[in-house]
Amino acid sequence: MTAQILDGKQLAQQIRTELKQKITLTQASPELAVIIVGNDPASEIYVRSKEKACQEVGIKVETFRLTSDISAEELNELIDLLNNSSAVNGILVQLPLPRHLNPQEILTRIKPEKDVDGFHPLNTGLIIQKQPSAFIPCTPKGILRLIHTVKQDLSGLNAVVIGRSQVVGLPVSHLLLNENCTVTIAHSKTKNLSEICKKADILIASVGKPEFVTEDFIKPDAIIIDVGINRTNDGIKGDVKYNEASEKASYITPVPGGVGPMTIAMLLENTYEAFLKQNRS
Repeated sequence: MTAQILDGKQLAQQIRTELKQKITLTQASPELAVIIVGNDPASEIYVRSKEKACQEVGIKVETFRLTSDISAEELNELIDLLNNSSAVNGILVQLPLPRHLNPQEILTRIKPEKDVDGFHPLNTGLIIQKQPSAFIPCTPKGILRLIHTVKQDLSGLNAVVIGRSQVVGLPVSHLLLNENCTVTIAHSKTKNLSEICKKADILIASVGKPEFVTEDFIKPDAIIIDVGINRTNDGIKGDVKYNEASEKASYITPVPGGVGPMTIAMLLENTYEAFLKQNRS
């Protein structure tokens, strides 16, 4: 049996179409401010994708392209300006930042109600406390949305998350806990990793190593979410060996076309939600 593909591209387009219709009905457009520091080629690609997606659904986007030698004080001044602007609903700082800038300090400067990336410690805490007011990080939010297209009730399922980053691994683990899954967070120091993964009804791979997860890791009929985007000599590869995994899993995300499009769709959704919250009277 070959796994059914969890088509993130198709679902993301559906979400974007619905958002465009909602925004068309409002009297004002949401606005997103994007800050990019330096000229990292990958970051430029991501930012252009976000700009295009915003324009497609009717979200105004203003991008601030800053030189790599900008000081933390200057960057914080810009963030404060955007924090205090009633026109700006969401603020996104594209990562990575140059080495002299502390990303946690910079991201914490953004007001939680404008933190559409969901990286502010307050939003992290709200997720842990199961508060619906939290802005959920875009990739974890997109992962859960994909899973829910094929499985609404996750109670009692075993979920294994390979990777413990604050961008994907930790927040998606908390989201799955909130769905009443039994969650194991695995990482580079985990022993007997394949044996642990074999027990997973839901396996999320976010390790940054091409084709790291092979069929030996996979429980028959599991749901496999591949977060990896690895550029190799043979093209873009995920963290999961797709051909092997798709023969054992029930559902699997492709790379590309799985989690990536959902991340941008969730950014648009978070920006729209920020707009609604800030304009309630």
